[in-house]
Amino acid sequence: MRGRFLLAGAILLPAFPAFALDLPARKPGLWEIKMVFEGRSLPPMTTQHCIDASTDKMMNALGGEMSKGMCSKQDVTQSGSTLVVDSVCNIGGATTTTHGVITGDFNSAYTVKTSSKREGGGAVAAAIPAQTNMTIEARWTGACKPDQKPGDMIMANGIKFNVMDMQKKLGGMAVPQPR
Repeated sequence: MRGRFLLAGAILLPAFPAFALDLPARKPGLWEIKMVFEGRSLPPMTTQHCIDASTDKMMNALGGEMSKGMCSKQDVTQSGSTLVVDSVCNIGGATTTTHGVITGDFNSAYTVKTSSKREGGGAVAAAIPAQTNMTIEARWTGACKPDQKPGDMIMANGIKFNVMDMQKKLGGMAVPQPR
């Protein structure tokens, strides 16, 4: 799986910092991403993300920049089409240990199951459960809609923004642009 969408990436990074790893590119088009947190009273969060090869690369670079220097361990092992990712990262003074299993492919559908355990982090971290189990189901739904351009993300509440435009407005966040 890839943490290539800015807002969702920012949400997911604490739960699964290894998203920043260099993983296979997703098929260009419209992806529906559903996140389910187990054992919590949060409803599933579903977003749509229109991507092309350039957007996917930029989001990968952004994820790498976000985790740079934060993770002391980011190991990936592959067996067939299954990827197993183990990471240890320091996020906001908390140490987060994450184990994730990615199955499927990046052309039609993939699933990410993660288990994260957080230790420390002070008052802000205290508001977040110390143990987080999450499932992400992503599926390619076809070409982007006629009114969408690469980078457009539609949140569950209907808010639409473009991650490429946002990245430019933030001054590039020192993220190298894809070539």
